[in-house]
Amino acid sequence: MKALIETIVTPLVDQPEDIVVTETEEDTKIVFHLTVNQNDVGKVIGKNGRIAKSIRTIVYAAKTDANKRIYLDIM
Repeated sequence: MKALIETIVTPLVDQPEDIVVTETEEDTKIVFHLTVNQNDVGKVIGKNGRIAKSIRTIVYAAKTDANKRIYLDIM
């Protein structure tokens, strides 16, 4: 899942080397924290959050464990 997130975000940013995806797993959910360069945050979020919403939709659709919910946090 980390590779999927990185693959989606890399073409959107100017500094792809600053992309960091960390995973936190709990009993009922898995949270992915996406961190990008401060100058690229707006590009990942998009107008009115449209790009962020699209990325989340793709990640949620690609989940592999049906018992745990997937969340994507963009910082």
